[in-house]
Amino acid sequence: MKSPERKLPPEAIELYNEFIHGEISRRSFLEGVQRLAGGLAAATVIDALMPNYALGQQVSRTDDRIKATYETVPSPKGNGSIKGYLVRPISADTRDATVSKLPGIIVIHENRGLNPHIEDIARRLALANFMAFAPDALTSLGGYPGDDYKGGQMFNQIDKSKMSEDMVAAALWLKARPDCTGKIGATGFCYGGSTANMLAVRLEADLAAAVPFYGGPPAAADIPKIKAAVLVHQGELDTRLAATWPAYDQALTAAHVPHEGYIYPGAGHGFNCDATPERYNKAAADLAWQRTIDWFNKYVRS
Repeated sequence: MKSPERKLPPEAIELYNEFIHGEISRRSFLEGVQRLAGGLAAATVIDALMPNYALGQQVSRTDDRIKATYETVPSPKGNGSIKGYLVRPISADTRDATVSKLPGIIVIHENRGLNPHIEDIARRLALANFMAFAPDALTSLGGYPGDDYKGGQMFNQIDKSKMSEDMVAAALWLKARPDCTGKIGATGFCYGGSTANMLAVRLEADLAAAVPFYGGPPAAADIPKIKAAVLVHQGELDTRLAATWPAYDQALTAAHVPHEGYIYPGAGHGFNCDATPERYNKAAADLAWQRTIDWFNKYVRS
């Protein structure tokens, strides 16, 4: 997939980022778009900023190389249970779910629930020969509603400490599955990136690797608890989060945690999401993805 020629001003993309993170209202977003539209119709700008999940799909839901199911995981310390999307590769010989044990990767969405893009990420990991589980933090409110704006509103209604417990429960469930090797990694995007860092702290030696994309780092006091190998991806234009990397790098070094971190030139927040073309940066996304697979192969598969 090629990135479209960028026609929107950077301010419009930043406005979208503020909107999806709940920093401005829908009305403020729409009014801001109208100011920034210039020669473009406001509706055209809004349409260009909104996700197009069909455009970003790389692996079909019906791809015969994978087997996908929805599973419900008990979460007694969280919201009672959490539902998620489990994907495994299928044996090329038998065309049935392989019975061999695989390393597991938990895939954590942004702050809008388990949307089609995150399910596609899980399928991509399955094709890289991992078992992937993508939990939906919105489970207690009925799950991802099929609309990112509504999903964001729902996300803000859920107790965040219980949400964290749901993610811990999902990760430990994946690790304990009989078809998992017992080694797991975590990756996620924005909220999911921060949560991947949180899981590295909470799970300690139970997590082999964490790969946060544009997520916030853990509290400095918690970093010495990390036993997982950490790979951090940040976009250069996502200045607030990119600025957190030097201190995180220093703390991980002091804690003797295997780690690497990259700040991708010309990339902003959400640069990996090919379902939002105006934020997507193909060069950065391709390189970050290859580094992610290599990292998981090194630390979760071995």
